[in-house]
Amino acid sequence: IKAIKKAGCNVLLIQKSILRDAVNDLALHFLGKMKILTVKDIERDEVEFICKTLRCRPIASVDHFVAENLGQADLVEEVQTGASKCVKMTGITNPGNTVSILVRSSNKLLLDEADRSLHDALCVIRCLVKKKASIAGGGAPEIELSHKLWTQSSTLHGVEQYCQRAFAEAMEVIPYTLAENAGLHAIETVTELRKRHAEGETNAGINVRKGCITNILDENVVQPLLVSTSAVSLASETVRSILKIDDMINSGR
Repeated sequence: IKAIKKAGCNVLLIQKSILRDAVNDLALHFLGKMKILTVKDIERDEVEFICKTLRCRPIASVDHFVAENLGQADLVEEVQTGASKCVKMTGITNPGNTVSILVRSSNKLLLDEADRSLHDALCVIRCLVKKKASIAGGGAPEIELSHKLWTQSSTLHGVEQYCQRAFAEAMEVIPYTLAENAGLHAIETVTELRKRHAEGETNAGINVRKGCITNILDENVVQPLLVSTSAVSLASETVRSILKIDDMINSGR
């Protein structure tokens, strides 16, 4: 504790331990006597975020407690947020490029749903940052790709034709699933969508709100290009890996 105080630390953040208590009552007592605020039970996946925000380093040993590894803030306080409390840090010297979002709700079900929605939105932004391009949604790109592959398969023969047509049929799973989730008749919807793309309507997609096929770009329904390309490439790699398996060995009991 003297080494911690000597380094100039007056706020100590302690990671949660899954095996035992990371800090006991006696240690908290002596830390309090030394005027060191202790925040315990920090989740493991939050340590990196906190270090990036405070520009500090995680310290596993007291020997590494030096001023260069510490972060600085003007004020650290415990604030009341509804029925719970949280630790708020303000006036951080040289803060990192991070943002904290406090999500509140009337019950845990709505809170989890809000958390998932926020996570999905952040994933969309991340995809657009990594690849600055968006395409029509509503199953339009998948059914268009399926149509192009099926048309091109007519110029092939034998196994190549069979494989390409199977790939084209597999692409229809996405609009089929989208139609099912929207409460539409999946077979009729995908058939109509296939027909519209065969007639040259490349942006025709499933309009979930209206329950029909429309020009999905006119409805401002778009999705990141990286989502579609990643799904196709990862699915293709998975199929290739499975096809490379030529034998299976059953382990005996």
